[in-house]
Amino acid sequence: QVQLDESGGGLVQAGGSLRLSCAASGRTPSSYALGWFRQAPGKEREFVAAINWFGTIKYYDDSVRGRFTISRDNAKNMLYLQMNTLKPEDTAVYYCARRESGSASKLREEYDYWGQGTQVTVSS
Repeated sequence: QVQLDESGGGLVQAGGSLRLSCAASGRTPSSYALGWFRQAPGKEREFVAAINWFGTIKYYDDSVRGRFTISRDNAKNMLYLQMNTLKPEDTAVYYCARRESGSASKLREEYDYWGQGTQVTVSS
């Protein structure tokens, strides 16, 4: 059983910051990549950021590059997303996802496990 639990969402004004966390528990392979995706009402779930096992390769969607930073702590089985200069268009449910491969990916279909999501709302 694999479980991913996101936290840190909330309501923030435009220009503000939030830090999302994702705790992984259960069966853990020798290496795995992690990612953040988000889904706004009426839209498809979209890629936000991804990180490889070693934390040396990070991918970002163009819409968040320079504002968001993904990081991980393998000793604690934690994933983070620091979100700065938030915009109303960042409003969505944010999901943590795990891939049973150490290589990072931007593709939703390549992730095997998903969390329940945490709501981020940015007011203008």
